[in-house]
Amino acid sequence: MEELTLLWQGFSIAFEFNNIVIVVISCVIGTTIGMLPGIGPINAIAILFPITFSLGLPASSVMILFAGIYYGSQYGNSISSILLNVPGTSSAAVTAIDGHQLAKKGQAGKALSISAVASFIGGIISIFWLVIFATWLSKLAIQFGPAEYFVLMIFAFTAISSLSGEGHLIKGIISALLGIMLGTVGTDFQSGVERFTFGTLHLVDGVSFIVVVIGFYGIGEVIEIFSQVVSNVTKTNKIGKILFSLKEFKESFFSIIRSNVSGFFVGVLPGAGATIASFIAYNVEKRLVDKKDEFGKGDLRAVAAPESANNSASIGAFIPLLILGVPGSETTAVMLGSLLSFGVTPGPLFLNTSADIFWSFAASMFLGNLVLLVLNLPLVGLFTKILLIPKWLLIPIIVTLSFVGVYSISGSYFDILLTIVFGVLGFMMRRTNFPIAPLILGLILGNLIETNLHRALSYSQGSFAIFFSTGITWFFWALTAFSLVLPFLLKKFKIKF
Repeated sequence: MEELTLLWQGFSIAFEFNNIVIVVISCVIGTTIGMLPGIGPINAIAILFPITFSLGLPASSVMILFAGIYYGSQYGNSISSILLNVPGTSSAAVTAIDGHQLAKKGQAGKALSISAVASFIGGIISIFWLVIFATWLSKLAIQFGPAEYFVLMIFAFTAISSLSGEGHLIKGIISALLGIMLGTVGTDFQSGVERFTFGTLHLVDGVSFIVVVIGFYGIGEVIEIFSQVVSNVTKTNKIGKILFSLKEFKESFFSIIRSNVSGFFVGVLPGAGATIASFIAYNVEKRLVDKKDEFGKGDLRAVAAPESANNSASIGAFIPLLILGVPGSETTAVMLGSLLSFGVTPGPLFLNTSADIFWSFAASMFLGNLVLLVLNLPLVGLFTKILLIPKWLLIPIIVTLSFVGVYSISGSYFDILLTIVFGVLGFMMRRTNFPIAPLILGLILGNLIETNLHRALSYSQGSFAIFFSTGITWFFWALTAFSLVLPFLLKKFKIKF
């Protein structure tokens, strides 16, 4: 009851006219930024921060603005992923797997609609999780050390077997290993040794994740379109119905709820983020509900699950940011810097010293998610018109957005060349039936696994017993073993029945 009373006081601040305007503006900016491949919310927040500071906005209003851009971009990410197969961020790469397949089938409207609704439901429920469990979850997050993170990453890595598709397990493993190899490029944080840089300074900091994503998905898709034009293969993309049916919503509802829970709790863990939450949600739903092997071929549930998870994770990420003062991503790191510039220090005492900021911030997210739903659903028809753009016009648009997104982050022409190289590689993988999703997962998890492995062994002075030292590690080892055995059990079950 105390939390509800504080939340009500937060609503009184969030519903001030100025803050309502800020919520609407932030949602529009977030959705637009999310649609643009490679731009991302971090760029918008970084650009707007000095402007908000000069305008003299209070810290609560600035947090409302930045949060709206952050979770609003999760809505926008699905648009370019579904329509163009160009994920704006790494978390949207999971949505692209089935979302773009639905677009090819003429069901782009349904895919965008279920994406918006799943994000809304996941966001609203996650705000309740945030309000009710903020204090308790902060205590739980403190218990996660490097060993716990390492085992969590191992568990997440078992998603590869599901993402590879039936009959492509070996190719999926090879794809994942390629992703891990890309993740080792650059300077080893532990020893300071440069690895696989080939003597060029451009690779000292490693391969940018957005370069890989844009290359494999954006440029790879452009080359795929070119190849179809050359071979005189024509495609007609029909928009289809804008809204999904009640039956389709019922089929997706429990996937949305399950993904909301897993996504939020993964988001609470600093450094885990929406990407891992999306992959885990996709993996879990594939194993639970994909009885006809439809995931990967265009299934609404495979769009609803990661969209609910990544929006839930983006809200869950505010727990370590505000309660622990530990940013889980580059975006939340910029938000942390903005709070510190206002003299506000996130941490265990944040709920006591800055209660007005926290509760007005939480209340504003209710309004923000409603605004995003109202904004996105009526515009689904407009967004799907992108499919009707002629290929000769669409290709330059995709290439321009991709290269602008890559260059805006690094300012390096070398990254543009790498994007082209990855695009060619992505095209070759498509043609040889190598799944790209495990490569993306391997790139993300490989770096996290290596980092936490080094840290855990440093703490234990080289003893591997640290990975079996707590109940949390045993819990995730059990889940890992179960996830590896489950496919074989399901296969035998199918054969028997």
